[in-house]
Amino acid sequence: MAKYLVTGAAGFIGRSISAALLKRGDSVRGVDSFITGKRANLTGLEAMEFIEGDLADPAVCAKACAGVEVVYHEAALASVPRSVADPAATNRNCVDATVNVLVAARAAGVRRVMYAGSSSGYGDTPTLPKREDMLPNPISPYAVAKLAGEHYMSAFTRVYGLETVTLRYFNVFGPFQDPTSHYSGVLAIFCRKMLAGEQPTIYGDGEHSRDFTYIENVVAANLLAADAPVEKVSGKMMNVATGAAVTLNQVFEILRGLTGYNGKPAYAEPRSGDIKHSLADISRARELLGYVPQVDFREGIRRTVEWYKTSQPNS
Repeated sequence: MAKYLVTGAAGFIGRSISAALLKRGDSVRGVDSFITGKRANLTGLEAMEFIEGDLADPAVCAKACAGVEVVYHEAALASVPRSVADPAATNRNCVDATVNVLVAARAAGVRRVMYAGSSSGYGDTPTLPKREDMLPNPISPYAVAKLAGEHYMSAFTRVYGLETVTLRYFNVFGPFQDPTSHYSGVLAIFCRKMLAGEQPTIYGDGEHSRDFTYIENVVAANLLAADAPVEKVSGKMMNVATGAAVTLNQVFEILRGLTGYNGKPAYAEPRSGDIKHSLADISRARELLGYVPQVDFREGIRRTVEWYKTSQPNS
């Protein structure tokens, strides 16, 4: 019987957590609807029990949580532009699905649920770095939906005693991130285009900055969160990032050196819902989890480019 459940197991972050759990010999069950997850991402995860289903269906959640000790809830419709285009779908796949997972986890006697929070909840407040005690100020439907999930996590701890931990991710990137969609992360899109000799587009003036976080750091934080003492972490939210920001113009220059691309970027109007700057204070995760990022941006992007060089876009 599976000890761990990973929702969104065919997605970028879910796949990476599943692989890490399997590598250390754990029993893992994955669930995914393939709305954004890729079947190709399950290659190499054959030891994982897998359920294809939609978490907006309570019956799927009940089946997925049965007999599980720990849940990593990574499934979401993770895109600001997509949420602007279709807020109802984002609400269904983020908020409704999260409530269903929590209800099923409680009914199944799950010990702890880890939740993939989002730095988008901070919004476009000018204060940097972003600290967990700041008032949220979401400016996109996606940010609202992810923030609602955080509050549901906390409520299920306070009302029902279910152990929950929210990790607020900052711009995660790395191998297995889909580079083929308009809604993909900017680094994945840049890598694909520049390796192919195509011109990437920067929305805005390129001085937008992000605390880009390599996937291995996120996986490590999740593994730490599952085993951290209940009295330190249950019902808590904390940032997971590197504590360093890079502008999109700087990203372009670094990638130009790694990919051999010789052109310049195209600049376009800023996208609705995008925030200007994002930088995390990671002291709470360091204190509560012992989290220390092991891979900085330059090393992470180097590894990512090497992976895209040898990997075809997932299908």
